This record gives sequence, structure tokens and C-alpha cells, in this order.
Amino acid sequence: MRWLMLYARSRQVPAALAAVVIGAVAVWALARDGGEGPGDPRPAVLALATGAMAASIGLSGQDLALDRTAAIRWVPRRAAHVLLAGAVVAAVLLAAQTMGEDMATTAFVVRDSAGLMGLAALGAALSGGQYAWTLPFAWLSLSLVAPPATSTPTQVATWMLLPPGTTAGTWTALALAVTGTAAYAVAGPRR
Repeated sequence: MRWLMLYARSRQVPAALAAVVIGAVAVWALARDGGEGPGDPRPAVLALATGAMAASIGLSGQDLALDRTAAIRWVPRRAAHVLLAGAVVAAVLLAAQTMGEDMATTAFVVRDSAGLMGLAALGAALSGGQYAWTLPFAWLSLSLVAPPATSTPTQVATWMLLPPGTTAGTWTALALAVTGTAAYAVAGPRR
């Protein structure tokens, strides 16, 4: 159990968890009085993206050379880290919703959380842990200004905002989650 505590501290898990909770509660509080009604997915997407970006700070350790020379197998630990972070981001938003304001369905939250954490993991593999937040932020920005999703390319671009049963949204989130988690688990964070 001691190695788990050391791993969590080295990956800044307490600070990331605090940021995830604060972000979800802040978005929940702001969404209570405004928005375009209960069907508006933007507050939920904003809370999930904030959580994924906050959790991405832990996708690289303090010393990459030490991580690469350790005598433990990193692939399952890295994959578990991404999957657990996505589960925590989703659970925090679902818990915040129990306080009264229902922002999104469980299927929507799980899909977007998985896709956003996959994006963060892909960002860590491509750019390093300190810049892992850039891919979720860029895709969120694109989703918010993109035209209405009428064709498949625009549905792929705006997958975060689509209803949970949409095929393009589900497959895009799944592809991002699998690709990002696999790239990060195998390659680790870039130097």
C-alpha cells in the first residue's frame, strides 16, 4: 500500500482530485441558474473537460528517466492511471448532479469522460505530461464554435456535445479513449 501512496503523491493526485472536485462543483453551481435548459450539454462538457485537464497533470512523474528505468512494468499502471482518472472525473460530476441540478445522463458523462481522458493521455504521449491538457482544451474549443452537426465530419468534430445514442459521437469517444490510453500506456509521456 505504501507504493500506491508514493505513486499518488508523485503524480500530484491530491491536487488533481481537488481541482476536479472544485471544477465540477463550480460548473454545477453556475449551471443551476442559467443555460438553455436541462437539455444543454455544454455545462456538463465543460465540467468533464475541466476534470480531464486537471487529471492530466499526473500523467508524467517528476523524473522521466527514473520512470523509464524502474524495475516495474509501467504499461498496466499507466493504463490503470488513465482509466481510473476517467472514472473519477465521471464520478465527481455524477455526484455533483445528485445535489439537485441534473446536467447530463450517465451514458453521456461516461462517454465524454472516457473520450476526454483518452485525449489527455494522447496529449501526454505526444507532447509530455505538462502539455497533456492541450488536446482536450483544443477539441473542446473546436466543439463549442463548430457549426451544427449535420454531416459525419461535423459530428466527429462535435462528439462531446452530441446525445449519448449518436453513433458518430460514441465511436469517436471510444476511438479516442482506446488510442490515447494505448499510446500512453506503451510509450509513456514524452520527454
